[in-house]
Order: sequence, then structure tokens, then C-alpha cells
Amino acid sequence: MQQQPWWRGAVIYQIYPRSFMDANNDGIGDLQGIIAKLPYIKSLGVDAIWISPFFKSPMKDFGYDISDYRDIDPMFGTMADFDELMADAKAKDIKVIIDQVLSHTSDQHPWFLESRESRDNAKADWYVWADANQDGSPPNNWLSIFGGVAWQWEPRRQQYYLHNFLTEQPDLNFHNPEVRKHVLDNVEFWLKKGVDGFRLDAINFCFHDKLLRDNPAKAIEDRKGRGFSEDNPYAFQYHYYNNTQPENVEFMEEIRALMDKYPGVVTLGEISSEDSLQTMAEYTEGNKRLHMAYSFELLTEDCSPKYIRDTIEELETNMVDGWPCWAIGNHDVQRVATRWNKHDKTKANPAQVNMFNAMLASLRGSVCSYQGEELGLVEAELTFDQLQDPYGITFWPTFKGRDGCRTPMPWHTNEQHGGFTNAEQPWLPVVDSQLASAVDAQQGVAGSMLSRYQGFMAWRKQQGELLYGDIEFLEASDNVLAFTREFEGHKILAVFNFSDAAQCYQLGQVQLLEQLSGHGFDAVQADEKQVELPAYGAAYFRLK
Repeated sequence: MQQQPWWRGAVIYQIYPRSFMDANNDGIGDLQGIIAKLPYIKSLGVDAIWISPFFKSPMKDFGYDISDYRDIDPMFGTMADFDELMADAKAKDIKVIIDQVLSHTSDQHPWFLESRESRDNAKADWYVWADANQDGSPPNNWLSIFGGVAWQWEPRRQQYYLHNFLTEQPDLNFHNPEVRKHVLDNVEFWLKKGVDGFRLDAINFCFHDKLLRDNPAKAIEDRKGRGFSEDNPYAFQYHYYNNTQPENVEFMEEIRALMDKYPGVVTLGEISSEDSLQTMAEYTEGNKRLHMAYSFELLTEDCSPKYIRDTIEELETNMVDGWPCWAIGNHDVQRVATRWNKHDKTKANPAQVNMFNAMLASLRGSVCSYQGEELGLVEAELTFDQLQDPYGITFWPTFKGRDGCRTPMPWHTNEQHGGFTNAEQPWLPVVDSQLASAVDAQQGVAGSMLSRYQGFMAWRKQQGELLYGDIEFLEASDNVLAFTREFEGHKILAVFNFSDAAQCYQLGQVQLLEQLSGHGFDAVQADEKQVELPAYGAAYFRLK
């Protein structure tokens, strides 16, 4: 087997640090908490961790509003803690990927505090400023994902500034080469600290249309939510001008040129555009842009085999030489054990959780696995007064925000706050519906969701076809997803039953050589004509 970059086919475990483990008992997770749980992370068989932002921030958007890109927020610890985390992770052969939020800063960042003071200071054009219309209204119709107009009036300058997200997250002006240079200098600071890669937040939002043209309206039947709900006015228009501009591709190449100075480092771009699959392909084209990209296309309500097949085939058609990364859950969407459970959203269906985790890890590409998915954690039901997320507070009650997937990890079933903290109250509550799935209730228990996850990931590491192979989908019934993965002349057939009843998959011209074992999915019957799968079953075969 030829040597592959470490990130190809890697499983990347996403850590939301506020909610992972609280070591200093202030109710909020921290870097020392992550360090304490590195042995657990190692036991999962993952290749890397992606840590959501831990930089200095006013925390209006929980760290995605950065006021100092080169310092640790005291809430999470110190730079010495980060250095210790890096050393411990490397000793355990766990790669470390960190978030970089490049398109916008906090309104408390020194750059913005200077920029807003006047129209002629040294950083006057470091952000996106525009004059009001003659009637005082904003310069165009652009909207914020988090609700309302994407422009905020600044009395000091008598101008509006652009914010694609919260008002407290002003957008940088990437048309200014000085901005790009300083942004990349901040990225290189962490490269010199030895990080193994970057997850690039909202990376297609860096540039805006210089002419500030209005976005066109979108017909009701064309509105769909990807990272936002369909009743959000943001879904009412085509976002042709406030993001995903042609100039952004050149910036991807500037990022890659920097990365290439540090061999082995990877970039993973988060894409949310009008055609995210096309943008993923464009931003990973050749060996001169991002290494990988992912989108919200599998972070949806639809989990039918047809939808998954159509989504991946569309990307494969567009992506000539890039490498995808897939996720079915993260810190921005309802937990997958709830979202994709069409029968009982109050508790996990273990067989379904096992199948979805295996299916995700069998697709061509790398995998992002969000903390708690290995436990089958369901979405936490919170009351309005428990919410912290400004997004949920704005759109309540039709959209409850992102707090339900961000509640703390339950480590111990019978300990206060699930063993996450000894503080009187954690920043978000640990809910009873998750306690039964705590780590200590599943660790070492044969057949538990956690044990099945660990076993599958260990088995997958031995299958070059699943790590690196090409993918080809096969015809199947509505409830079955079937595809082959082929690598260096060897081919595996993977079949998944998405229903709660047994299903038969007709092999047609496919010729089985042997049924693979060791992945944890049993009770499969097969002959030369068909494969019989139990409810939420999966099967793997080597083909002739």
C-alpha cells in the first residue's frame, strides 16, 4: 500500500471545549479537561482531535468571536496548558487540529476598535464599511444568518459595517492585502506552535462583493436550511454577493502556500454556500487550495439512502481531484441520534446509531465525529430560560438554537452533573436523557454503542479500501444504501439497512468472494443472489 497523507481517511473527533470536561470546576470545560480525557480519546481509535475555539473572546458566540487570535481565553486555561495538551496528544499519536475563524473578528478586537474610530486611521478599511442610503437605510439587502439586517450603524464613522453573523462579529475586508497578510500571520503563529491542521470556519465568507449588489429573492419552494432554519429570513434570498466571491479562491491558494511550508499540516474548510457541493469541489481543486472541505449537506433532516447517495454522487461528479470530509453531526445542528431517528426522538436507537456511525465511516473521504456521537447522545431538551445561544433566543420557539447539542459530556451516570464538573451549576445543564448513555455505563460493556464504535474504528483502520478507495453506488431498494470501495485492485461491498425491518439486497451481477467479520455487524445471511440484513444492519464483503 502506497504511503498516504495521515489525514486521508482519518477520523477527526470534534471537541467542543466548553462542554467536554471541566478540570477547574468553574462549570465550563477547559484545556486541562481535554488533557485529562486524552486516554479516553485514544481508546476511541480516532486519528485527530479538532478543538473548537479556545482563544480570547467576549464569548458572544462562544469563542467564534475572537478578540486575540494568539492567546488563550482564561476561561479555558493558559498557553502553558495548550503546550501541555500538544505534547500529551503527540505522545499518544493523536493529531491536533484547531479552529480558525478568519472571516470576522470580535467587535472587541483591537483592529476593530481602531477601525471604527474614524474614516482615515491606519485600519480604516480593514473592515467592510459602507455609507447609508440617502434615506439612512443600510447600503443593501444583505441579511445576517443570526437574524435581521447584516449591517450595523457606527456613529463614530457615520457608516454601516457588515456582519454576516452576530452584530458583535464585524466582517474583515479581505480585499485589503494588509488584512490577508495579518490574518495569515496569525495562522502561522499556531503553525509554529506545532499544530497539525486547521478547521477553517465559514471559509467561503472571507470576501464580499465590492459593488455591494443586492442579493436576489428566493421563491418559497426553493428555500432550504443548511445551518439555519427555513423560517429564518436568511433563507429568503440567494446569497450570491455576501459570500463565496471569485476572489476567495485566490485566498485559498494563499492559505495553501503557507501550509506547504509546514509538511503534514492539513486544512479543512467549512462551506455554506448556495451550491456547497460545487464550492467544496472548487476549494479543494488541485494541490494548491484546501486539502479537504465539508458542508452541511449531511447535517440535514433527510437521511434517506437516496438523499445520501444523491449528495455524495453529486460531489464525486464535481470533485475531480479533491478530498471530501463528511459529518452527520457537529456543534451547530441537532444531535444525529435525535435528528435521524424518525420514531422516538426522546431516546437513542442503539442499532440505528451503530449503523449511522459505520455508514459515515465507510464513505469516501475523512470523517468528523462530534463528541458524544460514540455514545449515541440524543438532543437535550432545554427550556427557554436555560438557553445560552443568542441564535436560539432570537428564533425561539420555532428554532431552539444550538444549545441542545452543546450540553456537557456525561462521564459518570451517578455523579453530579454527569461527572463533568463539581461546580454548583455547569454553563448548560446535564440532562437526564443523556445520563443513561454516560461513558461509564458503556465503557467495556460488550455490545454498547461505545464499544461498537471502538470496535468498528479499530477494524476500519485495517481496510485500505475504506480508508482510501474510490466509491461507486449500486442500485438498491428505498431502504438500502449499497456501494463499493475500491483501492489498489481490491474491492469491498458495503450494504446498510436504514429501516426498522429486515431487508433483502439483490446482488445482481455482483459476485461475493467472502463476508468480512470483525466490524461488529452480525446476523447477516448471504448467498450468490442476495444479502439479508436485519433492521439497521450492515454488511461488508470482499468482491471477486
